[in-house]
Amino acid sequence: MMQQFYPTATHNFQFELNKDLHFSAAHFIPSEDAGKCRMMHGHTYHLNITIAGNELDATGFLIDFKLLKELIHKKYDHSVLNDHAEFATKFPTTELLAQQVWQSIQHVLKTKSNRPDCLQVIVRETPTSYVVYRPRKEDLS
Repeated sequence: MMQQFYPTATHNFQFELNKDLHFSAAHFIPSEDAGKCRMMHGHTYHLNITIAGNELDATGFLIDFKLLKELIHKKYDHSVLNDHAEFATKFPTTELLAQQVWQSIQHVLKTKSNRPDCLQVIVRETPTSYVVYRPRKEDLS
């Protein structure tokens, strides 16, 4: 994967972890406003996930990198985003995909004893287009 430099989330935590990952998936946006994107098409999505916290777990991790891959790659790789339950009532735009990835990760982080937070999710849909999702302060643990 090509090295990317992304905007950073401002915080006061001692530890910050960033994980890059990618998956291939198809989607379509069933709206007249979506133009060509109304038709089924695919992308290789590239993600950057930022997690931060002040405490490490018993192993010395903020969070194990492989957990992030299991949560996201395993779920979305080689799938049709429209078929996922979280997109049953909304279109799987890049913006909403970024938000959904954040929700999935934050839900798991809240169960960890060291309680890190997911501060941002960046989803690159094409080489020239990406979305940054940052939760509101009140949405963090």
